[in-house]
Amino acid sequence: MQNDLRRNLLLYAISDGELDAIEAALRGGATMLQLRAKDLPDSELLTLARAAKKITYQYKVPLIINDRADIAAQVDAAGTHLGLSDGDLRAARALLGPDKILGATARSVDQALAAQAAGADYLGSGAVFGTNTKVDAVPMPLALFQEICSSVSIPVVAIGGIDRSNIAGLKGCGMAGFAVAGGIFRAQNIEQAAKELREAVE
Repeated sequence: MQNDLRRNLLLYAISDGELDAIEAALRGGATMLQLRAKDLPDSELLTLARAAKKITYQYKVPLIINDRADIAAQVDAAGTHLGLSDGDLRAARALLGPDKILGATARSVDQALAAQAAGADYLGSGAVFGTNTKVDAVPMPLALFQEICSSVSIPVVAIGGIDRSNIAGLKGCGMAGFAVAGGIFRAQNIEQAAKELREAVE
């Protein structure tokens, strides 16, 4: 699974659930999609997740549900991603089973090692640059990000303020890919933004 996962993590788009925008990002070359719609009631989130699953299935791209292993299980998504305060990794693994993707956030080497030991398949780490998506995201020194990447055997994706203008600054840090929210979904042309990022990543 790890080789396939590394390829899927190359350009990891994080969406609040606007379906036309999701499809545009996938047309542009996003290789994985995370649905992050924290404020929706469960019934609406379930409906949205099912709709997103149809689109990602069509493009053969894994769908990850942010924070909600239960919703991921209900819609047979590819997996879930848990933030630092968003649940227990071992409980999520028990709910999802051994074959689903389990992602975790890590902002230190200790957190990275603990998440790997708890069964995470990949890590999201940052914010590598300033970001407007999360107001509490403090930029991480690149030396620390590099140390996190080298401390674990599972793949790490960079997250936080990544766009076409700064992605080259992460070259050589050791990550498997890039998780991008605003750099794709706040662009005037979402498909073109994803295409340019994918070309930069390749």
